[in-house]
Amino acid sequence: MTVTSQAHRIPILDSFLAYREAGAGRPIVFLHGNPTSSYVWRGILPVVAPNGHVLAPDLIGMGRSGKPDGAYSYADHVRYLDAWFDALELRDVVIVGYDWGGVLAIDWASRHPDRVRGIVVFETILESQHWANYPPAGAELFRTLRTPGAGEQLVLENNGFLPRSLGNGVKSGLSAADLAEYEAPFATPASRRPMLAWTRSLPIDGERADTTAVVARNAAWLAATQIPTLLLTFDGAGLSNAPSVVAWAKQLPHVEVQALGAAGHHAPEDAPLPIATAINAWLARH
Repeated sequence: MTVTSQAHRIPILDSFLAYREAGAGRPIVFLHGNPTSSYVWRGILPVVAPNGHVLAPDLIGMGRSGKPDGAYSYADHVRYLDAWFDALELRDVVIVGYDWGGVLAIDWASRHPDRVRGIVVFETILESQHWANYPPAGAELFRTLRTPGAGEQLVLENNGFLPRSLGNGVKSGLSAADLAEYEAPFATPASRRPMLAWTRSLPIDGERADTTAVVARNAAWLAATQIPTLLLTFDGAGLSNAPSVVAWAKQLPHVEVQALGAAGHHAPEDAPLPIATAINAWLARH
């Protein structure tokens, strides 16, 4: 039987968050990253839904969620996401995230340990990044994004980040319809501010003290907690696939590490069934 997710929206603070949901039972929350939306989970939610109540919000300013006037800082995303969890009275949650969604997932779990029963992350930021580890083209791109004026020109005026991120981060490619879904929330320069803000939030060599502190706090909490955690890895050595990160995670007794092979950074597009199958098997064990 195919499980179809339903789209909803709920007033949150001075705006609203859109979210997809399916299934019933204990909640399993999926958090996307930049520049995607809950749409990225469309191949995973129906497979996991028989095992619980799956929910996938669009972060504020992204997907079909509202676009209030604001900076779209990391702290802003936390405020809206916290309010969404509270509005839906979610408890006993398994929380899944990739990219910035993984950072938000661990952060929320660390601040609400009594409401969490498990964590799944992949392609996320588990340690501060370093310019020296970026390939030359990547370093040039992110330096440009962080440069006042140049970043606005690239992202807001030219809409140059979204196609580059999706083109480089999805190995299997996207259909015209899928690409249109990702492009729709960012039709105007003003609507693209969340994308630019996220790129400037990356903790690189101590730049962005706020997110550097969050990532360090997340890592310390993961090392100390006993909440079951699953780290999915993919080919490559970036972000949470870095050998140092994988070795650190493997020595934590409550963390399972599972390699799933080839996929781009936006792994739910390339490997939805392997990801869903791994989550289901891990849920069955815990």
